[in-house]
Amino acid sequence: MNEDERGNSENAETIAVTHGIAQDSAFGAVTPPLYMSSTYAFKGYEQAGPYDYGRSGNPTRGMLGDALAKLEGGVSAIVTASGMAAIDLLLSQLGPADLVIAPHDCYGGTMRLLKARAEKGHLKARFVDYANENVLSDALEEGATLLLIETPSNPLMRVTDIKAIVAQCRITGTKVAVDNTFLSPALQSPISLGADYVLHSTTKYINGHSDVVGGAIISANETDGEAIAHWANVVGSVGSPFDAWLTLRGLRTLYPRLQQQQHNAALIAEFLNQHPAVKEVYYPGLASHPGHNIAVRQQRGFGAMLSFELEGGEDEVRCFLSALKIISLAESLGGTESLIAHPASMTHCDMGQEARLAAGIRNSLLRLSVGLEHEDDLFADLDNALVACRDGRSKHRL
Repeated sequence: MNEDERGNSENAETIAVTHGIAQDSAFGAVTPPLYMSSTYAFKGYEQAGPYDYGRSGNPTRGMLGDALAKLEGGVSAIVTASGMAAIDLLLSQLGPADLVIAPHDCYGGTMRLLKARAEKGHLKARFVDYANENVLSDALEEGATLLLIETPSNPLMRVTDIKAIVAQCRITGTKVAVDNTFLSPALQSPISLGADYVLHSTTKYINGHSDVVGGAIISANETDGEAIAHWANVVGSVGSPFDAWLTLRGLRTLYPRLQQQQHNAALIAEFLNQHPAVKEVYYPGLASHPGHNIAVRQQRGFGAMLSFELEGGEDEVRCFLSALKIISLAESLGGTESLIAHPASMTHCDMGQEARLAAGIRNSLLRLSVGLEHEDDLFADLDNALVACRDGRSKHRL
């Protein structure tokens, strides 16, 4: 039974669960088989089939790409070896005279890549506070070729109005790429808001089980998609078939996973927001968040990522992290387990202290990826760690 016979459901949850299911023509397998072959036999002289070599195309990788393109409302998707490979594949379409505008508080790896490419003369890069409309307008008027959006931002959960920035970029002819890793297609659809590209670290929510590193770039325009696919074959930045197979398996449960994770995150955000040991909570679902209204308008939920600052300094951060029992101190996010990170010393350390402070990333900031554990256990773990720090601070003062 092909997808047309299934009825081509427009419901995203159904697409995520059923894409590729029961389509195996060889044995009728319900679950799509994993194609590991690096090469494919020709039927004869100049008679290539749909696949000829694994770098150019692979059925398993193609199936994942097709599913992501459908979920994001794009025309095509290229599955890459990592999220950074997806961003670099997009940047490789540019030349030395092309200007890229990126948020001043973007993910540390993105900033590192842009600076490295700029230093090599491959492109020009400018980091801008998107909340400052005048500075953003000035940057666009310089003739920017590409503008990157990260919303919610990593790690401060700042929300950017995609539609408003796209409108500005249309005037200057600037392409817009949105990193949708934090929300996934389950909660945000940048292409429907005018974006030209959507970027993902599929390592995170799309795979969702912390056992794959991968990425994807989805194009809204066929010409752009063909250019991306061509260059992916040229440089070989594509992901492995096995990783694609695992990611497709993870995609099946994306919607129920994220629904429960953001349920837990909302409760934890409220809990931390009222805790005396917490200085500030950054979560778009809180009515007090500066980007709350934009998030309500352009998202279908607030996600399962949040950040918060402790009242104390680095000593309190160390105490808090060492007291956690259930939540693990680790980089990455979006898995079934809850993870906490210290951006200043982990994910954003390469930015340098000056850039971090300019972006508002202080040493007291912690980023939390909320998992699927029972909410009561997460509350208890956080509260015990916060109490331990408070008690330690009181003893130190005595």
